[in-house]
Amino acid sequence: MTDFKKHDIDSAPEGSKPFLENSQKNMGMIPGLHAVMAESPQVLEAYQKLHQLVLDSSFDNDEKTVVWQTINVENACHYCVPSHTGIAKMMKVSDDIIDALRDETPLPSDKLEALRTFTLAVMNKRGNVSQDDLEAFFKAGYKNRQVLEVIMVLSQKVMSNYINHIAETPVDEPFKKFAWSKNQ
Repeated sequence: MTDFKKHDIDSAPEGSKPFLENSQKNMGMIPGLHAVMAESPQVLEAYQKLHQLVLDSSFDNDEKTVVWQTINVENACHYCVPSHTGIAKMMKVSDDIIDALRDETPLPSDKLEALRTFTLAVMNKRGNVSQDDLEAFFKAGYKNRQVLEVIMVLSQKVMSNYINHIAETPVDEPFKKFAWSKNQ
């Protein structure tokens, strides 16, 4: 068992306090992940900046959810899958998409399925995707920009998934109702 402190604004290192205040202001709470990341102000800042960049990417809410949850599910992140389920619901993503991602069943559109397939290819091949992988992604309507943005989202999710695995971050109360475990 690991021993990572969940910081609040009072206990956090000085450099993390403004980022935790930002979390509290924007989310009405300090998510457990942010509380753990606060041990390193640079990690918390990097994560929050990456998150904002993902929100500002060319992906719509369905597509962001597909990339986020594809990575979360593949990495079997006990914390991020329930959290992003709740986030997806707040973003008005359909239950058909949410359930297909959580259950690893076909998505309701070929374009979203192509996005999931490409995200898995980038992830599992560690960026060494084939020309066929790229062509299938482009055929679905995506461009070079989205190739790069998949990598950006993957960078964000590596931070959160790996930290949650190591720190064994407990799922936040609002997201416990979306508890999840990977199909075997």
